[in-house]
Amino acid sequence: MVNIQQDELEQIVNEISQVYFNKPFLDKVLFNYRLKTTGGRYIPSRRTIELNPKYPVELGEEEFFGIIKHELCHYHLHIEGKGYSHRDLEFKELLKRTGSPRFCQPLPSMKKQGVHKYICLECSQEYYRRRVINTKKYRCGKCKGKLKKHLH
Repeated sequence: MVNIQQDELEQIVNEISQVYFNKPFLDKVLFNYRLKTTGGRYIPSRRTIELNPKYPVELGEEEFFGIIKHELCHYHLHIEGKGYSHRDLEFKELLKRTGSPRFCQPLPSMKKQGVHKYICLECSQEYYRRRVINTKKYRCGKCKGKLKKHLH
């Protein structure tokens, strides 16, 4: 699945659309090299699906096809004028019917980035953040207790 050309990508997306949704994909799909933390996104105003090119390389065909199915759920529901947001019941039901994942796995290359762990001193709720947070400014979202940086 390495080095997928634009015409191959369009063909793959259309085939998945025909097999799982029994409908053609008539709009635009492309790789977006700026995507870092997500497998793909659907842009309703342009009726465009953008996919992260690192996913087929790092996680393989099955994960990549799952991302395509997920984005096609957004696309087809939007075209039909139905609820296509993550919180919409129609979206969740279509995900189940097509066997599409609700979320994609994090990229192995992104896991190498440092993670900071914080613990609430009141309720022991744990928080993981990529960026350092100011523990004097931020509190626990669960009980409003003070946070303390935990050293792994």
